[in-house]
Amino acid sequence: MSESRAWRKSSFSDVGAANCVEVALHDTCVLVRDSLHPSGTVLHFGPARWQEFVDHMATGQPD
Repeated sequence: MSESRAWRKSSFSDVGAANCVEVALHDTCVLVRDSLHPSGTVLHFGPARWQEFVDHMATGQPD
């Protein structure tokens, strides 16, 4: 995962905070990484699974 990506952090994150997640769009998935360890593990989520997560976070409803 060495290629350059446009990683984004939530606008709700504190400026300079290192304990956030960052997301980037890939051709077929959404990538998620820990901003404290940007060269560490990157999670891959397909579009349907990512939308489920976003919807869940928006409603705050547990499964």
